[in-house]
Amino acid sequence: MASRTLLKGGHVITMDPELGDLARGDVLIEGSKIAAVGPDLEADDAEIIDVTGDIVIPGFIDTHRHTWETAIRGSAPNATLDDYFVEILDSFAPLYRPEDVYASNLAGALECINAGITTLLDWSHINNTPEHPDAAIQGLKDSGIRAVYAYGSANTSLQDYWFESSIAIPADDVRRVRETYFPSDDGKMTMQLATRGPGFCKPEVVEAEWRLARELGLPITVHVGMGRLAGRFGMVEQLSDMGLLGPDITYIHSCYLSDEEWQMVRDTGGTISIAAQVELQMGHGQPPIAPCRLHQLRPSLSIDVVTTVPGDMFTQMRAVFGSERVLVNAEAWKADCEIPDDTITARECLEMATINGAYTVGLEDRVGSLTPGKQADVVVIRGDDINTAPVIDPVAAVVLAADVSNVDTVIIDGEIHKRNGKLVADVARALELVTRSRDYLVSQNQNRKPEWLPIG
Repeated sequence: MASRTLLKGGHVITMDPELGDLARGDVLIEGSKIAAVGPDLEADDAEIIDVTGDIVIPGFIDTHRHTWETAIRGSAPNATLDDYFVEILDSFAPLYRPEDVYASNLAGALECINAGITTLLDWSHINNTPEHPDAAIQGLKDSGIRAVYAYGSANTSLQDYWFESSIAIPADDVRRVRETYFPSDDGKMTMQLATRGPGFCKPEVVEAEWRLARELGLPITVHVGMGRLAGRFGMVEQLSDMGLLGPDITYIHSCYLSDEEWQMVRDTGGTISIAAQVELQMGHGQPPIAPCRLHQLRPSLSIDVVTTVPGDMFTQMRAVFGSERVLVNAEAWKADCEIPDDTITARECLEMATINGAYTVGLEDRVGSLTPGKQADVVVIRGDDINTAPVIDPVAAVVLAADVSNVDTVIIDGEIHKRNGKLVADVARALELVTRSRDYLVSQNQNRKPEWLPIG
């Protein structure tokens, strides 16, 4: 890619409130950064990419995905959350070798890029050995994606690690990974700590993991308020009682928080990650858009698990949009009144998938909007395809019409990773590796389902 690149003539949705949207505009990229956004930009020495009629947006940001599960995609289509703990965490996870984690993270990150996701938080609770995090990080790095690696627990035993566990994440290995791969927080890849939290762990384990994260300057990401079990833990309240709340925590799902807990999150500056399709499908609970809006929080979106749902942000935006509006519509019907004007909009969904995601993973100063000076993470969505044309409202076209097939160009850190609808990567190698891992993992699973394809 040229040191200067000009995306010319597109419908530009900057997600920057000061810049707004441009019905016809240009985006100039110099090196790894956005240099200028505006109409009729001049850049004689730049490579010009004609995006006339297309939609230019900041890259999507997935704030929570267990990327290691790529090799077992679709293995639990009908699973509830309770099923997932048994079918995935207790059956597949202990079988994973480092090479399976590498293959899954490489293929899973390329899947993200293909779908216009330029930043991925990899919630990696597959650290069965010290070689597992090394493999996970290498897979992310080799894909070229902007990544936040969230170091999680091992999955060698469901009973040991997920029911009042007395086993903490290995502090020495977390320190090793921090020092080896993330000596600063300025790189294309950064680090967080993926903790299990109260209820899943004994209080002394929770305190030890929180203390470790803060000692190393690592933000914390934790699942709370989900499903029959975790919905009863009152995890945020427990964390508050332990004096552990803070602005460095991302709360995932949060479907069953009390009003008091929502206020605690708000007052302590916490962030929210919602995986709407999983929450609706697997029984986590109603995606908590309404309480986020009520408490003026900025929710982000995440995919969670491809064992059960698709791996793209278009699905998540539509799941959030539909799940929230159906509640509002039902209440209006019940009250025999007009639907409120302030219900969720398509633009809010796009905000959740972009700028709110950057805020959630701590990178809002670098990505999430097409703001000059930020890193050039840019996506072009074709506006002349049969399912997107003709474009009237570009935001609506992205949120309610487009899908992965319309993602034409993906730029990360100023480098093109997808051009003319094709990944610029060794896709064949990634597919070979992840298929080989699929074959191994399925062949070793003692709980094979009769509907699975025969392996071997």
